Amino acid sequence: MFKLDFLKFWHSSASSGTSPPGGGGGGGGGGGSEDSRKELSGEEQSNNFTAVHPVNCPRNGMTSGLSDSSPVSSHTMDKVKIAKVSLESYYHNLAAQHKERRTRYQLLEQRMEDEGLSSEQKDERRHQHAMKETEFLRLKRARLTVNDFEALKVIGKGAFGEVRLVQKRDTGHIYAMKILKKVDMLQKDQIAHARAERDILVKADNEWVVKMYYSFQDGSNLYLVMEFLPGGDMMTLLIKRDTLTEDEAQFYISECMLALHSIHNLGFIHRDIKPDNLLMDNRGHLKLSDFGLCTGLKKSHRTDFYKDLSLAEPSDFSWASMDSRRKAESWKSRRRQLAYSTVGTPDYIAPEVFTQQGYTKSVDFWSLGVIMYEMLIGFPPFCSNSPQETYKKVMAWKETLAFPAEIPISKQSKDLILRLCSDAEHRLSDIDDVKAQPFFQGVDWEHLRERPAAIPINVKSIDDTSNFDQFPDADLTWPNSVTKDRERDRCKKDLAFINYTYKAFESFTDSPRHRPVLASLPGAAAVITS
Repeated sequence: MFKLDFLKFWHSSASSGTSPPGGGGGGGGGGGSEDSRKELSGEEQSNNFTAVHPVNCPRNGMTSGLSDSSPVSSHTMDKVKIAKVSLESYYHNLAAQHKERRTRYQLLEQRMEDEGLSSEQKDERRHQHAMKETEFLRLKRARLTVNDFEALKVIGKGAFGEVRLVQKRDTGHIYAMKILKKVDMLQKDQIAHARAERDILVKADNEWVVKMYYSFQDGSNLYLVMEFLPGGDMMTLLIKRDTLTEDEAQFYISECMLALHSIHNLGFIHRDIKPDNLLMDNRGHLKLSDFGLCTGLKKSHRTDFYKDLSLAEPSDFSWASMDSRRKAESWKSRRRQLAYSTVGTPDYIAPEVFTQQGYTKSVDFWSLGVIMYEMLIGFPPFCSNSPQETYKKVMAWKETLAFPAEIPISKQSKDLILRLCSDAEHRLSDIDDVKAQPFFQGVDWEHLRERPAAIPINVKSIDDTSNFDQFPDADLTWPNSVTKDRERDRCKKDLAFINYTYKAFESFTDSPRHRPVLASLPGAAAVITS
């Protein structure tokens, strides 16, 4: 069994001083105990790879077989740690790949049964599928780099990186590529968030979530290659429109509800639902983006950002004196700038996220209530001149959540907003309860994505960025992947981002074709911000 083989290999390589594959040399082992070498059952072997530990891991920085006067350097121990995690990741990936391949085959068999194919047709389909699987395995071993892509346009800038419209050189396919600097992820304690986005995009493979095709890295950066959604984001739509009609709001909130349901079923809580993270495809239907990356990254998501607010004097008098029209104009004029800032805005965040006393998936439904209010009124209910003042309004929502008399909305709309923006224990959070609300009367939930979008999207080509802002002076040269870090710092980076690389099966099953003649790119903005 390869679990046992791994333990034996670790023991022998550590004792002999040879370097385990994938992690560099150094580090010793010792004689292994029988308990640590015992063979696991088949189920344990397939499900418990990450529990593997090196045999008789040395204590107190000392290598087994050496005197106490020969301590192993911290640099060597870092390399040993990298080797260990590399091996664990390798065997974990083997099990995961086998499971994915079996699942694809089962789906193929189910589709053929549903289509009622003959035995000869089934055999042909199986043969084609086997060829695709073989090609997938071959191409997965090829190392992906930025040189495999041509940068066409910078379409987003954030606090920790940027997003580019790119074209894959061998297939001509258009993607959105997010680039994150490793040093920023390490220095600003954002490793967990960067990994969370990658891991969630791998798992959440459905029509309501932005599709990721590749993730890879070099010495300096992390890269996420995702589908490009030319319809823009909901923030841009709300900036262009004063308000939405109730029918339009019903359509988009309904799609948001189904999108949230899809990720909640996978055990995820988005925690940063806002118009910036609601993207639209070429038909105008919504998809969720920015999993893990925005959550907790911005200062506005951390309670220490507001720790001195209780001592601050209120300074929101100018905002309080504005009528609804002026509030909407002021909000829209600052909205894009807030999206790009490192501070951001807490307008859409549920109160319990700030208190950090525990929360559930219902925090995402609070955010939808705020977005629905903005769609119908023209600005969020808690917007102010500063994030600090907005935070105070969110925390005092029972006093500050009000509906302006000069902008009438239906009772059904108001009731739904109040059911979403409420105490956590009374908040709507079950999809069936949501569907039963009067506001959603007449919604065909089963075929929502097949119907025409409430607001048609005008997309001229697959690389059309006309629904985004412009970055005319952006530098399109690829970031330098050669770092001058000390070897120890490089080891730290390698350890932090082991097992980051991913390639989707779908990305290999399309045959390469001639590259299309690209249309002019009229302008761009952040597909994914911060």
